[in-house]
Amino acid sequence: MRIIDIDVDVMVAGGGMAGVCAAISAARNGARTLLVQDRSRLGGNASSEIGMHIVGADCHGTHPGWREGGLIDEIRLEDAVRNPHRAFELFDLTLYDLCKREALLDLKLDTSVYRAEVADDRITRVWARCDKTETIYRVTARAFCDCTGDCRLALEAGANYRTGREPRSTYDESLALEKGDSHSQGSTILFTARKHDEPIAFVAPPWARTITENDMLFRKIPRGHYEYGYWWIELGGTRDVIHDNEELRFELLRIIMGLWDWIKNSGERPDSANWALQRVGMLPGKRESRRLTGAHIQTQQDLTDGWRDRDDGVAIGGWAFDEHPPGGFDDWDQPPFYSRPIKEPYNIAFEALYSANIVNLLMAGRNISNSHVAFTSTRVMATCACCGQAAGTAAAMCADKGIYPMGLRSSAIAELQQTLLRDDQSIRGVSNADPDDVARKAMVFASSALEGAEPVHVIDGEVRDVPGEWSHRWGAKVSKGGEWIELRWDTPQLIDEVQITFDSAFHRQLTLSASDAVTATMIRGPQPETVKDYNITAVTDQGTLTVAEVRGNYQRQRRHNFDEVQVKSLRLHVLSTWGSEQIRVFEIRCRKRN
Repeated sequence: MRIIDIDVDVMVAGGGMAGVCAAISAARNGARTLLVQDRSRLGGNASSEIGMHIVGADCHGTHPGWREGGLIDEIRLEDAVRNPHRAFELFDLTLYDLCKREALLDLKLDTSVYRAEVADDRITRVWARCDKTETIYRVTARAFCDCTGDCRLALEAGANYRTGREPRSTYDESLALEKGDSHSQGSTILFTARKHDEPIAFVAPPWARTITENDMLFRKIPRGHYEYGYWWIELGGTRDVIHDNEELRFELLRIIMGLWDWIKNSGERPDSANWALQRVGMLPGKRESRRLTGAHIQTQQDLTDGWRDRDDGVAIGGWAFDEHPPGGFDDWDQPPFYSRPIKEPYNIAFEALYSANIVNLLMAGRNISNSHVAFTSTRVMATCACCGQAAGTAAAMCADKGIYPMGLRSSAIAELQQTLLRDDQSIRGVSNADPDDVARKAMVFASSALEGAEPVHVIDGEVRDVPGEWSHRWGAKVSKGGEWIELRWDTPQLIDEVQITFDSAFHRQLTLSASDAVTATMIRGPQPETVKDYNITAVTDQGTLTVAEVRGNYQRQRRHNFDEVQVKSLRLHVLSTWGSEQIRVFEIRCRKRN
């Protein structure tokens, strides 16, 4: 094996949704970044290897209007336009493309972390190997992010972690077990199927399980819903989901083969005659293994009300407390999940995203610092992605300032939050207070405005509406010649960047899913509410300057950089949307980059 030494500002281990968002965020915030992923593709449980759809704070529409912003929304919008036909392999490619576009981001696929050197509670060097290229990488960095799910990097570094389910007495959680145990949630293998024009026979392999009516007692399959299945094909919660992964793979495949045999050949589902398996996963998608111990351990109370009392929120969650029986499919006499709704989205604490005992280690994903009960809500991938954006941004700031995450928490948490807000991260109770944003002191005018959607809303510091209200956007009816909104200043302002936040329909679900029922709630393509064509112009002492002319936009947030100039006014002229009769703009920012 050859040995290559790499020195970067930030190393991210794990290329699931948390790791991808951490790495891109670190790179976009100026850090030389390395992303190491042990698979040949990115996305983790959302990749084509597993095929799980990404869910999060809006909780399948339970919290309307609370779809996440930031990088995960950028990814969802990109995928909806590039991949309307819902190919998970193209989603893999989209993630790869987004990483390769970042000049400061180096990506190593098929590469696994296997060793870490630590001195004075600080990671000094990480070893990773790629057998396909017969290469060992020795990586030095200022900050490290463990986004591996199983805490692979943290484990090698000696970071403290937890497993199992705590007893109720530990944190006084009403949803915790009276007596704790070592059990967890299990792993799942998913499959897809396709309906054909003629009957397709199926012969199960001899090792397939025999599925009975008892097995299906609490696991109902609606007739005709055979295209994507089934999250409740789950095992491993009573075993070691890491070390027993190979045995669990076989048992899960046995269930899939037996279940499909039951669907096709039991006589219970004659409508399945023309259906055939299209893809069967070979990689179990894990839900739970280890949870790192951070400066703060989030509990049930933190997610219901306690988050309001903290000042270090850096991301949002909102999925229900979603517990699964440890036996999974083998617990046939129990429902496959027990869900306790959370009344509204909550903030994730920054102190839950860095290690309590390894000073330069951050984490994001299902392995963040939680009790088991809190984990059952934060484990879903959109929440993991938002934590990744927060951890990656924090890692870049730590590298730039020469401090550890604990120091960032004590000295620059507000700066971290404002940086995240500028990148469209959703944080409850935190508004734009960026001192470099000169739009905040402008007077705002518009060619027209709908009632309740006044022009001044674009500088009110908020970038989403309270569900059911138009309280934080400028809105106008689409017209033949377009409509404009303009910022004017009493004195000229020196700027070189304009940032616009449009409406990408947070009230509607958007995610890649192989489920026809889930997809039916979405629009796979540009969102009708999003501004499509627009121009930005600025008035200077030298005349009118064209800042941007954009055609075919489909993203929520757009940032335009240019040579610095003194501007007296700046106008956004919206020409069209993707179908909505209303123009919707949440925010305009103007600043001079440092």
